[in-house]
Amino acid sequence: MYLIDFILHVDQHLVEFVTNYGTWIYVILFLVIFVETGLVVMPFLPGDSLLFAAGALAATGAMNPWILILLLFVAAVLGDTLNYHIGKYVGPRVFEIESRWINKEYLYKTQAFFAKHGGKTIIFARFIPFARTFAPFVAGVSHMHYRYFLSYNIIGALCWVCSFILLGYLFGNIPAIKDNFTYVIFAIILISVLPALIAFVRERLFKKKA
Repeated sequence: MYLIDFILHVDQHLVEFVTNYGTWIYVILFLVIFVETGLVVMPFLPGDSLLFAAGALAATGAMNPWILILLLFVAAVLGDTLNYHIGKYVGPRVFEIESRWINKEYLYKTQAFFAKHGGKTIIFARFIPFARTFAPFVAGVSHMHYRYFLSYNIIGALCWVCSFILLGYLFGNIPAIKDNFTYVIFAIILISVLPALIAFVRERLFKKKA
């Protein structure tokens, strides 16, 4: 499957894109980050690994790292903003439908959760695949105050984009990493989902004890 191949060999594909499209690589990366964070149906697109690989490629001189950081930061902020508004205007209508498949109590709990932990959730979710796509959508559904959401959206996007691009820029071309890039991608994905797995296991253990 091409998508899986792209995720696991994102570094190779980026080199191909730069060779084939030149400066259009900035537009391609902008669109991938924007769609991955902006459309709740696209959580499977590469995020962390793409930023890391882009940083590593920028270190070779193929891209300007500062332009890269600025553009992808804007893409991440705009993506979450779009996702928030989709959740705000579309989400509540879904929960108004009378159906046994929709648990309205979940919506109320989500609203309460974001009222209490919303800010840090938006920031932390940036570093967890799938969560960073769903968090802004749920924030919109829960009617989190937009200015409050936007401030944490900006902070989260800045931390996420800068950290992974700079990590790639500084370490992505070290021979041991470059020669085993597929394993590095697996490690990035595993580390990214680890907090969610730990939280899931803890919740299951708590329920068993209760």
